[in-house]
Amino acid sequence: MRIGLLTDGGYPYATGESRLWCDRLVRGLPQHEFDLFALSRSADQEQQGWVRLPDRVGRVRTAPMWTHEEDARHTGRPRGLTGRLATGLGRSYGRRDRRRFTAHLTALVGAVCAGTETGPESDGEGGPFTDGLYGLAELARERGGLHHALRSETAVRIVEAACRAPGTGRTVHSATVPDYLAFAAGLERTLRPLSLDWYDDDSLGAVDLCHAASGGAAALPGLLAKRFFGVPLLVTEHGVPLRAHYLAAPEAPLGAPVRALLANFHGLLASEVYRQAALITPGNTHVRRWQERFGADRSKLRTVYPGMEAERFGAVGEGDDDGGPGTLVWIGRIEPAKDLIALLHAFAEVRRAEPDARLRIFGAPVQGGEGDTYLAHCRALAAQLFPDEATDAHAVGDNPVTFEEIGGPEVPDLAEAYAAGGVVVLSSVVEGFPISLVEAMFCGRATVSTDVGAVVEVVGGTGLVVPPRNPRALADACVALLRDPERRARLGAAARARALELFTVEQNLAAFRGIYLDLVGHAPARWGTPSDPQDPAGPPRPFATPPEAHVLGALPPGRIAAALPAGVAAGGSRVPSWAVGAEGVCAGARGAGDGDA
Repeated sequence: MRIGLLTDGGYPYATGESRLWCDRLVRGLPQHEFDLFALSRSADQEQQGWVRLPDRVGRVRTAPMWTHEEDARHTGRPRGLTGRLATGLGRSYGRRDRRRFTAHLTALVGAVCAGTETGPESDGEGGPFTDGLYGLAELARERGGLHHALRSETAVRIVEAACRAPGTGRTVHSATVPDYLAFAAGLERTLRPLSLDWYDDDSLGAVDLCHAASGGAAALPGLLAKRFFGVPLLVTEHGVPLRAHYLAAPEAPLGAPVRALLANFHGLLASEVYRQAALITPGNTHVRRWQERFGADRSKLRTVYPGMEAERFGAVGEGDDDGGPGTLVWIGRIEPAKDLIALLHAFAEVRRAEPDARLRIFGAPVQGGEGDTYLAHCRALAAQLFPDEATDAHAVGDNPVTFEEIGGPEVPDLAEAYAAGGVVVLSSVVEGFPISLVEAMFCGRATVSTDVGAVVEVVGGTGLVVPPRNPRALADACVALLRDPERRARLGAAARARALELFTVEQNLAAFRGIYLDLVGHAPARWGTPSDPQDPAGPPRPFATPPEAHVLGALPPGRIAAALPAGVAAGGSRVPSWAVGAEGVCAGARGAGDGDA
């Protein structure tokens, strides 16, 4: 079958979230074809290019989510966006379309300001939010993109009226003109997928199943593919991006009213995505709880842990080496959410109990000034808490805390970093699925972790878990394991067995192999002919590319014409539209069939 894989800021780009998971999924299911529909998040991401794609990837469609007026001198018109970029709403639409736009945007923004989906304008299948969302999508499909319409004076006035309407919350009601402008700009960026040229019979209409690698903007094309073509939607979420909208820092550039409006919008969008999805696969129970909170039907939820490669850690995990018996290891991205400050204070307590203990911190700061500033702060604190120590007056001082990057001569790869210590520590205050913890488990290392995100679910009973922001508890757990090598070995062996059972690439691929077949097997048959895929009088088409397209050798012309959709050759390879004949079969395939018939 043909899978439409929807991504936002990840695969096939060389940087971004979920790119490794998507690549393993595409390469691990060779029986399926994949079309990629990717949204990019920055100019830097596009400049760094794509990863090498396997042959089973057919079509790749991309569109930027970062382009705005300030980038026009660098990028020109956003690629993938359709429609005229007029300066005002009146120049973009006729009178009837202006009324449609005003009615749909009023319904959507009104629901966002009220923070609810109920209302008298509901069509019975949703509410004002969904009515407005799909109405805008249909308008964009018929008349072109919504880029300037959503940033027009009309749109801002609609936002102003909705914010001042009775029943809105105090925070939303306090919005001012800059807040209206900021929300309109944020709404336009989030709704850009509505203006893409992906919604036709040759793009999303040609796939058997849409698989969104995350919720939010990535799932919007999947919602429209289901509405316009009846394509079933599968949504996978390994993190909780919705959580970030609710926990936006007070010092963020956007004001409180804008943050409240965007949080309401993303909450309503998530509810609609969960309602329309045929199946939802959270990456852990922590994500699942958030999905249930926003209306996901429990019968649609199936937890599938993200698969990770265990082979790269096999030499360490299967060895007898206990690592540095008095060494604690921390591995990850250096940023405030990892709370290395608490770890350093905890290690000060560990040193009082175990004077020979050492702490090795492996990682690089996150991109941007915040990561570098936080790393400098951690280094300064470590120098203050642990002055360089020397054995005598003639020896060189040594600090028990080191900050290192993986790839040097002493630690050439990630597995060697985990092998450098006897206990692996995770000190985060915010965490989704703890990848570093699973890697430590593959290496057979005992772990001490804070109780955040999916940590307890991942560790089970194979490691010690303490409350976050509690250096004393973290120190006590580390000391307990440093003083008991037998317990360390026992917990490490149990951790490796648990990781191999639950968190490998193989179990992840097996789960999605069955999910794909189950979803398409229960989806209604799609009718049509190669020349007209939407013809209700045509035969049922259970798959976009029927099995006959992959049969080796030649078939009679009639069988070829019936089996192959337009633009597909006999071997299953795609051909340009200009090479397709009137019957929907390329000249080469037609000739081969005639010669062997």
